Amino acid sequence: MSSNNSGRNRTLVPEAKAGLNRLKTEVASEVGLSDYENIDKGNLSSRQNGYVGGYMVKHMIQDYEQGLK
Repeated sequence: MSSNNSGRNRTLVPEAKAGLNRLKTEVASEVGLSDYENIDKGNLSSRQNGYVGGYMVKHMIQDYEQGLK
């Protein structure tokens, strides 16, 4: 792994970690991955893990845009 990626996957606001984990679990169940926090993510396909991350970003953008109105 390249040294350019070090620290890339960290939460910038530590206080937000619990909320992000809740959102991740909620989004995973929406895309059909039940019990997401207890399954081995390494056994999921890149597509499945990508859906969770992508939908998390989509939800965060929607929430932000709602706050602007």
